[in-house]
This record gives sequence, structure tokens and C-alpha cells, in this order.
Amino acid sequence: MNITYLGHSCFKIQGKDIKGETVTLITDPFDKEYGLKVPNTEADIITVSHQHKDHNNVKAIKGDPYIIDTAGEYEVKDTFIQGIDALHDGQSGKDLGNNIIYRISIEDMVVTHLGDLGHVLDTKQIERLEGTDILMIPVGGNTTIDAKKAVEVINQIEPRIIIPMHYKVPNLKNMDIDGIEKFIKEIGIKPTEEEKLKINKKDLPAEDMELVIFK
Repeated sequence: MNITYLGHSCFKIQGKDIKGETVTLITDPFDKEYGLKVPNTEADIITVSHQHKDHNNVKAIKGDPYIIDTAGEYEVKDTFIQGIDALHDGQSGKDLGNNIIYRISIEDMVVTHLGDLGHVLDTKQIERLEGTDILMIPVGGNTTIDAKKAVEVINQIEPRIIIPMHYKVPNLKNMDIDGIEKFIKEIGIKPTEEEKLKINKKDLPAEDMELVIFK
């Protein structure tokens, strides 16, 4: 499986189906008004965690993708996806509304994308995310969980690889969120920097969690 960070909360996840054909999934594509280069790629599947412009720019993605933007269970090209209801804030959704967590099973690995999660998880959500190998988690605070709560959620899920997202990067506009430094300090794990993450099931760390930051 290959994972490429396209910016903000947007990732390209590529794996193989049972026929050996490539399956491409894009998470939360963003709009141009945020100052980042809008993803310019094809996809078979797009997941949208919520209907805000920094997460739902599906028109930017080429091809004829299957769009998933509601909770439920899906199977597309041998990729199994569970959408799990959550909230965008810690006020029962009153401030920012709802959010969907996606548990993506591809190439015998489980990737969980938390979207704009705004709270620690409840027991039911933790149970449904059991077996997560790779966790994509917002860490920038303000409109999502911050660095401290992100570490709490990581300890709830216990993934093998942590990939932070939704933090301040150069050229990001119209969004007041923290940079990655607070999270790195809070979690206390020395990050590995990658341009693209290429990983197989056998390569997953067996004991200590690994923190991956994309260049």
C-alpha cells in the first residue's frame, strides 16, 4: 500500500484488489481558498468526513469515483469501508456539526481517518476502530481536537503508525490552527519523515508506535 499526503486532511491511499489492479482512494479533498495546491488526481473512491469546503471538494478529483459521505458499510473494488458517526466538536455537535470517521480495510491492513474529530472517543467508537494499523488524526486544535486530546485518542485506539493531519503548514490560509510542533512535543515520539509511505502488513511496527510526518 502507498500513502501520499496531499495536504490538510487529504490523502491518496493506493492498494491492490484481489485481481492485482490498483485501487485509489482519496480522503477529504479541499478547496482552493485555503491556499494549498488542490489535489489533481484520479480516484476510484472518495471519502468525505463532513460538508465543509476544506474537506468536500470532490469535483477536483478526476475519474468516476464512488463518493462516500455518510455513515454505513461499503465495499468498492475489494476495499471495505466503515463510516462511523462522530462529532466535529465537544459540544454535541452544536458548534460545528457532525463528523464521520472512516475505517478503511485495504491490502489486509486497516487505515482509520478520523476526519475533523472534535472529542475523545466513546466506548462504542473505540470498539468499532479495533484493529487499526494506521491512524490519520487531526492535531491542530481550534476546530478539531488539539495535541493533548489527540494523544488521548491515540491511546484509545493504539495504532501501529500515527499520521497527523489538519495542522498549520506554510501557505495555509483562512484557518487558525496549531503547527505540528505542539503535537510532536506532546506525544514524545521522534518522527520519521517520508515523501510517500510505502508499507506492507509485515512492515508494520510490532511493538512501539511509529510517528510519520510527510515532507
